[in-house]
Amino acid sequence: MTTHRTAPTPSLAEATWFKSSYSTGANNCVEATPLPTGIAVRDSKDTSRTPLRYTTAPWTTFCAGITTGTL
Repeated sequence: MTTHRTAPTPSLAEATWFKSSYSTGANNCVEATPLPTGIAVRDSKDTSRTPLRYTTAPWTTFCAGITTGTL
């Protein structure tokens, strides 16, 4: 019998968040922080809300969709 273990979810308590260089001073954007297996994003206006976490593959697909204009 094979036992599958999931990687522990990294704590974001001490994460270094960054905003896009395209962000304006209006503070209506998202912040992001890299994770060992992907990225986490959160609302820059309400950083107390739970961040969304994405693994590398879906995040890469999302970014490619924005870059190519398909999203």
